[in-house]
Amino acid sequence: MAPPLIQLKDIKLTFGGTPLLSGVELNVAPSERVCLIGRNGSGKSTLLKIAAGLVEPDEGTRFVQPGATVRYLPQEPDFGEHKTLLAYVEAGLAPGDDPYQARYLVEQLGLTGNENPANASGGEARRAALARVLAPSPDILLLDEPTNHLDLSSIEWLEKELDSRRSALVIISHDRRFLTNLSRSTAWLDRGRIKQIDRGFASFETWRDEVLAEEERDQHKLDRKIVDEEHWLRHGVSGRRKRNVKRLANLHALRDQRRNYRGTAGNASLAAAEAEASGKLVIEAKGITKAYGDRVIVDNFSTRIQRGDRLGIIGPNGAGKTTLVNLLTGGAEPDTGTVRLGANLEIATLDQHRESLDPKSTLAEALTGGRGDQIMVGGKPKHVVGYMKDFLFAQEQRGTPVEVLSGGERGRLMLARALAKPSNLLVLDEPTNDLDLETLDVLEEMLGDYDGTVILISHDRDFLDRVVTSVIAPEGGGKWTEYAGGYSDMLAQRGADLKRETVKVPAPAEKKEERAAAPASTSKRKLSFNEKHALETLPKKMETLQADIARLQRVLDDPNLYARDRKKFDDTSAAIARAHEELSAAEERWLELEMLREEIEQA
Repeated sequence: MAPPLIQLKDIKLTFGGTPLLSGVELNVAPSERVCLIGRNGSGKSTLLKIAAGLVEPDEGTRFVQPGATVRYLPQEPDFGEHKTLLAYVEAGLAPGDDPYQARYLVEQLGLTGNENPANASGGEARRAALARVLAPSPDILLLDEPTNHLDLSSIEWLEKELDSRRSALVIISHDRRFLTNLSRSTAWLDRGRIKQIDRGFASFETWRDEVLAEEERDQHKLDRKIVDEEHWLRHGVSGRRKRNVKRLANLHALRDQRRNYRGTAGNASLAAAEAEASGKLVIEAKGITKAYGDRVIVDNFSTRIQRGDRLGIIGPNGAGKTTLVNLLTGGAEPDTGTVRLGANLEIATLDQHRESLDPKSTLAEALTGGRGDQIMVGGKPKHVVGYMKDFLFAQEQRGTPVEVLSGGERGRLMLARALAKPSNLLVLDEPTNDLDLETLDVLEEMLGDYDGTVILISHDRDFLDRVVTSVIAPEGGGKWTEYAGGYSDMLAQRGADLKRETVKVPAPAEKKEERAAAPASTSKRKLSFNEKHALETLPKKMETLQADIARLQRVLDDPNLYARDRKKFDDTSAAIARAHEELSAAEERWLELEMLREEIEQA
């Protein structure tokens, strides 16, 4: 086995008297792909900062292979004094790195590079930060919520880009589909320690449930043993003093073990305060159009939304999703066409922008509006501390300023505020940002049990598949189409994914003039840098995979392997399955590129 590129050993860290990390161990080998899973507040981001060398633990050691390059993607990038996003990206290059990669990635991520960091949106900031860590092609990539603020097409581009690289990955993300597609092993940070399996995220939830069930059985056995020993203490003490002293010491040790046990945090208790039922027809839009100047955002769109529908709206950043929602819910007037809202409609809205929270207010003030200790939930008063606990906030956090809350905690706070208002129509704009997987599960269940109607803007493919009954997607030029089912159903019906528009970096003026005067044939499709590289390297990769499959098959041909070494049999079987999958994907990609090359040459 190759030595680890990065190794954390016996990492301990305490904040405010409570151990956050208690002897954490993490090894990352070359090309390994690890998803780091854990509840909000469990210390995932802190651990990633320790791995990046940005935070010093109280105890433990960090080792990085000499010469290995490490790049860390924070949740909130610091642009410093850089005047443009391209300058920020180029500043991440080391001496000897290819500056073309910085410009190429900026372009691929849909930026011009000339954007002012001070005015950059969340999506632009995230894309620039990604370009900065990807451009040097590091040995290790530490990615903290890389899909936040990205649209669907950018997420899928990022998946393919990371999959094509040899860099080792450690990924924190709430995006199930993203983790499933990229991870090969799982590190679960739970109550200060890491448990790890050599399987990707697809196996995590089943494995986690098995571990917790076994832990619950062990605690039950411990409780029974304590009861038995206490019964002995009351009724069975013998005259043998030495034996009694030892047994009493064992009882004390069992009690200490039970007392020091850290149980799981439990799940959030999400429930929307529901108003009286709306009419059967919730929203009817006929031929609505909206434009800003020469740009048409919505062009002749019609839909009928019935009570109980779960409508998902998807599309690239800037496509007009929020505008469409505002038109449908009466927040904006269409230029042409009509929108009719149903009877008895009560709307509650979750805005994706955390900036609407006053950073200086406390958690309790953000929930109550600064008015006493009560919050109105469904029209009835409830003590703010009890409501906080429903959303996994501890009583001690009541006076915590909003500005020091983690991204996940702010996400739960926004949900708590939105769900307190009585409603029969929920409008949720990116509700999954920063939420941990367990809270996402509870949110899905809540939306499933909600009697009203849901309009959901999201870039989370798995969440869309689990929640919505139809999807509205942009087709370009202000055209929007509604598809039955979830995101995967939309892809099947559409026959293609959403187009991802990239913004070309402007060339000097004289070159623009030259291009304008050139004949139309010069603008024909060409293979990109990455496509050419893949076309040249894929045959070698396929040969290597075929050799690996043959070698692994020779191991499995041993008829006694299963009985002699079950673990080796399982590991080899898993490895050969992965190799077959990679070979199939490589062959399909090579064939696709080869056909494209022939089409271009014949054009």
